[in-house]
Amino acid sequence: MPEIEAGPPVTAGSSGVTGTAIEVTYTKFDGSLHWHHRGRLLGEDEHGRWTGCPAGTPGARGTELSLVWDHAFVMLFPRDAWFTVNFNAPPEHMEIYCDITTVPVWRDGRVTMVDLDLDVLRLRDGRVLLDDADEFAEHRVRYGYPPDVVAEAERSAAWLMDAVRERRPPFDGTHERWLAEVT
Repeated sequence: MPEIEAGPPVTAGSSGVTGTAIEVTYTKFDGSLHWHHRGRLLGEDEHGRWTGCPAGTPGARGTELSLVWDHAFVMLFPRDAWFTVNFNAPPEHMEIYCDITTVPVWRDGRVTMVDLDLDVLRLRDGRVLLDDADEFAEHRVRYGYPPDVVAEAERSAAWLMDAVRERRPPFDGTHERWLAEVT
């Protein structure tokens, strides 16, 4: 994707239609391209920066063919935390999808982070699941995750399991005002 220059931070509550275009780029620990797509910076609050993607947003995993998401979603990129969050509009069966990652870095119209495999999901029926623990164990060996990376990933997953299950902010509906900007 071509580089997109980001403007100054957008204030909370500004329209996603007029927000700054950004690239969202996840890599794997070896630096290879993973999930990537474009979004719009919606604003910031006490939880971090929010981006939005309406239904019909294209994206891709690595160098695979592009796909198009059939539902709108907003993403939260917390400050100084080892995760990102997708809050999905219905009919997507996963209401919340948390990726355990390195701390997101914002630079030159792009937010980047390393996907560390573990995911915490909340389904529409309320179940909360830890996903891809097997992939985390495999990649921990394959990529040689350092002990501090393993510890941060495991700590973040445990914290998210509790926070998502207990519906603590921002998992308490905080996302709804942001999601309304792209649905």
